[in-house]
Amino acid sequence: MTPTTPSPAPSPAAPAAKPAMSNMWQRILSGVVGAVLLLGSIWYSGWTFALLFGLIQALMLREFYRMMKAIGYKPAAFIGIGASLLIFTTAYALAVGISSGHARVLIPGFDAALGRALHNNAERYAVTLLPLLSRVTVGLLLVLPIILLLREMYWWARAKRPFSPLPNVGVALLGLFYVTLPMSGLIVLAFTDDGYDYRRIFGLLFMVWAADTGAYIAGKNFGRHKLAPSISPGKTWEGWVGGCLLTLAVGWALGYLIPELPLAHRLVAAVVVAVFGVLGDLAESMLKRSVDMKDSGRIMPGHGGLLDRFDAFLFVVPVLVVLQLLFA
Repeated sequence: MTPTTPSPAPSPAAPAAKPAMSNMWQRILSGVVGAVLLLGSIWYSGWTFALLFGLIQALMLREFYRMMKAIGYKPAAFIGIGASLLIFTTAYALAVGISSGHARVLIPGFDAALGRALHNNAERYAVTLLPLLSRVTVGLLLVLPIILLLREMYWWARAKRPFSPLPNVGVALLGLFYVTLPMSGLIVLAFTDDGYDYRRIFGLLFMVWAADTGAYIAGKNFGRHKLAPSISPGKTWEGWVGGCLLTLAVGWALGYLIPELPLAHRLVAAVVVAVFGVLGDLAESMLKRSVDMKDSGRIMPGHGGLLDRFDAFLFVVPVLVVLQLLFA
């Protein structure tokens, strides 16, 4: 009889690995942190608002350039982002100057707050620096196409494989028109003749969030007819209607936050958000599909990139700025 070898004693079970944070909790946590940072910066002061959104628009532009590089373009990202920061900074400086009466230095004949005295150093610096900053920015914008073309001439002659230089210039400039100028329009909406008013940006955010929330709830429960199936299969007409209704309700309720803003103005703004917000979302979805990307970036866990979060602004803000300039 052959002796059997006793089987080794079972080793103690290894402790179970701690489960990773679910995507839902990542999304909730990053969303709460992002909302607190966003609302806090807007509420605290005009300069914290400008600092945050200046950074946001620069990162959005970086995401756009990265998406363009994925399909073979080689835009001058460093030059484009530098120009975007200068444009946004100049827009903020002009808004501060106009609201404090210093636009008379930039615009001959401007009479807003003409009788205000220069009572502190900040105002004296504004009078000195605003004209210089505005001239530098205008000069840069005029020569920017030349700078971009010179950059292409340098690299095209040294490239190991041929590429088309002019589309690179076009993509670099397109990023400024698609991202930077609309986001700079937030400055126009945030500042009045009396200075910075955080409530206006709060109201815009609340309406954009209402449009998204209403569309999600209505689309999930009642959605049957696709809005744009080839671009964004998840969107439905029923969801869009739900987003419109909730946005209009928030526009009405903003009377408690901004009582001096007439109801008609608030409802017009709500309609603009409901209509052009979804168009901005669809445009960014089309862009992602054209470059075969699910998200524009990964700066926010569970939420994708900043371009994913602020795509509605790129269509909504220009329309609101035009309406404000035309009808005050």
